[in-house]
Order: sequence, then C-alpha cells, then structure tokens
Amino acid sequence: MKKMAEFMGCPFSVEEEKAGAIEEIAEFCSLSSLKNLEVNTNGAVKNVDLILQTKSFFRKGEAGDYVNFLSPEVAERYSKIVEEKLKGSGLTIKMCC
Repeated sequence: MKKMAEFMGCPFSVEEEKAGAIEEIAEFCSLSSLKNLEVNTNGAVKNVDLILQTKSFFRKGEAGDYVNFLSPEVAERYSKIVEEKLKGSGLTIKMCC
C-alpha cells in the first residue's frame, strides 16, 4: 500500500502512518470487508435486459484461485501483460499455484 501510494505521487505522511492509516485502508479494501458491504450483498446492476447480482463480482479472494477460472494459456498471457505494464515501477507480479 505504501509503495503504491508513493508510486502514484501521494505518499503517506509520518502522522498518517503512525495513526494506522495504511492498515485501516488495507482492512477497508480487503475482500472480506468489501464483499460484506450491503451494496455488494443485496445490490444489483442492471445492464439493458440483464440484471447481475453484485455479489457475483466476488470470488474467494484466495491466492491461486485464478486456476479455477483461467486456462493455463490465459493465465500465462495475463501474467506477461501485467509484467509489461509494471516494468520500471518497482512492482512485480507473483502468480502462485
């Protein structure tokens, strides 16, 4: 979180770090927190004739779960795209399983 904020040009201040802002944001943005927000548990998105329940936008949020949704070929292609986009940022991709 800290590296991302610095990369985006909005670093956390010493006071924000001491006050626990990084941890608070990380908790708020966690999948367990987001999937339990009322808008995400009871809401729906209407797109023309299709209504999608917003809870369908969430998976398990577990490392490696992508293998249940992506073929090995697609996972490899995705990995290469992300590596290219992250080049020079100091960030890396870590695919597991």
